[in-house]
Amino acid sequence: MPSRAAAYPPMGWNSWDCFGTTVTEAEVLANADVLAARLSPTGWDTVVVDIQWYEPTARAGGYNVDAPLLLDGHGFPRPDPARFPSAGGGDGFAPLAAQVHARGLRFGLHLMRGIPRRAVEADLPVPGTTYRASDIADRSSTCPWNGDNYGLDHTHPGAQAWLDALMHQIIGWGVDLLKVDDMLAPYQAAAVEAYALAVRRAERAHGRDVVLSLSPGTDLSLAHLDHLRAHADMWRVCDDLWDRWGDVEAQLARLARWAPHQGPDGWADGDMLPLGRIGTRAERGQDRDSALTRDERRTLLTAWSLARSPLMVGGDLTRTDDETLADLANAEVLELLRHSTGGAELLREDDVVVWGAAGTGPRAGSRWAAVISTAAEPRTVTLPAASVGFTGLRTSSSPLVARDLWSGEPVTLVPPTAAHGGDHALTLDVPAHGTRLLRLDPGPAS
Repeated sequence: MPSRAAAYPPMGWNSWDCFGTTVTEAEVLANADVLAARLSPTGWDTVVVDIQWYEPTARAGGYNVDAPLLLDGHGFPRPDPARFPSAGGGDGFAPLAAQVHARGLRFGLHLMRGIPRRAVEADLPVPGTTYRASDIADRSSTCPWNGDNYGLDHTHPGAQAWLDALMHQIIGWGVDLLKVDDMLAPYQAAAVEAYALAVRRAERAHGRDVVLSLSPGTDLSLAHLDHLRAHADMWRVCDDLWDRWGDVEAQLARLARWAPHQGPDGWADGDMLPLGRIGTRAERGQDRDSALTRDERRTLLTAWSLARSPLMVGGDLTRTDDETLADLANAEVLELLRHSTGGAELLREDDVVVWGAAGTGPRAGSRWAAVISTAAEPRTVTLPAASVGFTGLRTSSSPLVARDLWSGEPVTLVPPTAAHGGDHALTLDVPAHGTRLLRLDPGPAS
């Protein structure tokens, strides 16, 4: 079983959407500073260095063929010292992880599935064994979008030995979250088990808990749920998500499929949040502010929070506008991650999607409702209270008042009428591609 290092959905910053394969140590630490100062009070606590930190010729907009990866004598990747100067002394990411930890944050790292092709071509030794890299590589198993690695032959005992040694080194650097890519599309069951085993062994050796995150989740099926729960802490449920309304809208259905299964035994991940200043040196698009409108951004944050997805923001926080940072730090919205249960889609009719959830812990008795409009124009929506999950309301001839968690304004539920089946009802003006997120708190007994 995984360590259960993620009792709640992980929250943090990831370098991919803004810096792609080229993030530097200075950029990591600058974003860590903003995360610590502006977002950590509301639970954001992890800084993740994404792909190809070991590629000295990495560039924006794609991957180099036969990239000259920096490897040690066993084929383990080494950070590029030109981008990560603190790694130049041979201590890997230990100095950078220590700097992130000193800011009260956790350090995360990306890793591709398998063994580098260059290690196989050089036939490097597998530590602690008589095997060589050529013995343990599966040359038929390759990633369709990145050519750095071959898969491992997990039927060979040397494969687990090599993987155990790699995890021992990486987790020994002080890694708190490990994002392993090319694991789920197609589903690599043997690799999932092998990485989980190697991580658990390294956790025990170093006395630390590590969140194991798996990517990407293109066409990921619920048929894998039990296997994922047994071996990982979080897993993607889609391909890369970018700052397009169509990506956000399509994700609503995926989140609805996975939301009923969320919990401390594993978190379905709706992918990074393409918010703030993105595209600086990224895979897609130019240096830009997120193309999502304010209302689309709030719909994204509402849906991810109600579905209790991990939250990993992808924008350069040092150049992200204050309004976006304020939305990311909205404590009342983020309460959904820790203090809600039963998050689910309740209604989908034409261009209206309704989600609901119930409160736990300090929010016991509270209920949340999100009324989302996928329409391209503002609209007015009238619904009975039961349709948004506000059920079991105390009998009253007086209005009830909910709170809009984005505007802070009160929203009145009108008293029961025959037109709404004797139920309270609410009427909401919903912006284009926008959301009204309401919380109804328990009142005194009638």
